[in-house]
Amino acid sequence: MAQSRLEKIGTIFTRVQGLLRGGAMKTEDKPIWYDVYAAFPPKLEPRFDRPAPEIPVRNIFYAEDVVRAKLHKQNRPQETISLFDHKRSTQSQQFVQIYQDLKKQGALDEQRIYETALDLLAEQRQQSRLEASPEDSLPEQDAESKTQLLSDFKEVVESQPAKSPSSPASPKAKKDAGVGINIDSLFKD
Repeated sequence: MAQSRLEKIGTIFTRVQGLLRGGAMKTEDKPIWYDVYAAFPPKLEPRFDRPAPEIPVRNIFYAEDVVRAKLHKQNRPQETISLFDHKRSTQSQQFVQIYQDLKKQGALDEQRIYETALDLLAEQRQQSRLEASPEDSLPEQDAESKTQLLSDFKEVVESQPAKSPSSPASPKAKKDAGVGINIDSLFKD
């Protein structure tokens, strides 16, 4: 029985047991689970032809799942989530925390709690953005750096002479004809 590779003949326990009895497997090579299975065998032998039990699967819902589902249904998430970052909580985690804190106070109905939690989350995110960025706003810096970058590239394109096929192709000529981009102005704060 241990020599058969068909899963229909015997169980994994009886197959390993046959290998140990026949000497094909040494006792020091037996699996870790073998002694536990021998000491505590299951009530019903795990065979391929045993029908699966008809146990209904229960839905597992937590109280915050309803709130989180409502949040994601009405508001699109506007963040990227890193599963490796355990220090930062996600928007939905922050929202659920704010929602639960407001619900513990018990002064508002469900819809008012939801709307207030959304407002508080928006304020909290805005405040964290302001703390993270310097005094100058980032969109203004982006627009300024884009215009500076665009003007630098336009200057380079206009200052480059038209290349002709008869121009010298030596490395020295290519080196002298270098690009006239001011790198300091590109990365200027």
